[in-house]
Amino acid sequence: MKNKLKEKLNRREKTIGTFFECGSTAVIESMGLTGLDYAVIDTEHGPFEAESVSEYVCAAERRGLTPLARVKEISRAAILKLLDVGAKGLIIPQVKTVDDVKEIVKYGKYSPVGERGVAGQRANGFAFDMGGTLEDWFRISNEDTLLIPQCETVECLNDIEHVVAVEGVAGIFIGPYDLSTAMGISGQFTKPEFLSAIRKIIDACHSHGKFVMIYCDNAAKANEYFSMGVDSAAVGLDIGIMVEGYRRIVADIIGG
Repeated sequence: MKNKLKEKLNRREKTIGTFFECGSTAVIESMGLTGLDYAVIDTEHGPFEAESVSEYVCAAERRGLTPLARVKEISRAAILKLLDVGAKGLIIPQVKTVDDVKEIVKYGKYSPVGERGVAGQRANGFAFDMGGTLEDWFRISNEDTLLIPQCETVECLNDIEHVVAVEGVAGIFIGPYDLSTAMGISGQFTKPEFLSAIRKIIDACHSHGKFVMIYCDNAAKANEYFSMGVDSAAVGLDIGIMVEGYRRIVADIIGG
C-alpha cells in the first residue's frame, strides 16, 4: 500500500487523523470507512507491542487508512520493529536535542541516510515485494517512511530550527498538552506564549519544506489550528469519541 498520507501532504492538502487506543482490529478497520486519512497506533501510552501493531496495520490497510505509530522511546528496537511490521510513519515522543533526532534517523532510515537494520519482514513482503533490488527497497522505503519527531519539550521548541533541518525528518508533531505543561502553562492553549510557540514551530517547519501535525480534542480546535497553518490534525482518540458519542445518544433519549 502506497503512503497516501505522504502523497496528500506533499500536495499541501489538509489531512485528518485520530489516535487508536481501543485495541481492536474491527475498530481500526472501521476508521477507514469514515474519511479519516490516518490513525496513530499508540505504543507510548497504549498497551501495544509490535506483534499487535502488525495486526492493526493490516486492518487499517484493508480500508485504505494510513497506519502511523507512536513509539514508546528513542531506541533501535522501538523504531525498527514498528517499521518492520509496516507502519507508514512514526511519531517519536520526548525529543529534546538534534542528537536525539539524528538517532531517530539512524534507526529509521536505510543506508545511505541512516543505518536501519535489514531483514525480510512484513513491510517488504518478507523480502518478496521489495520493488526490485535491495537498493531499490532502501530508496523506496526511505522516500515513503515518515519520521515525525514530537515537539513537546522546551528544549525541542527552543532548537526547532535545527531539529527540522535534519535530513530524514518529514515533519513535526506537536503535543500540546505536554508542551504547554513543559512551558508551565498546562492546558492553557489560548495563552499568547503558547500560540507564539505554535507559530514558531509552523514557521520553522514550512521554511524547511516540512509539515506540521498537532493533536487536538475536537473539530473546532482542528479548524483553529488549520487556520494558523497546521497541515494535519489528529483529533481525539477512539475511546473518548465513542464515550462522548454514546453519552450524547443517552442524553438525547432521556431528554426526549
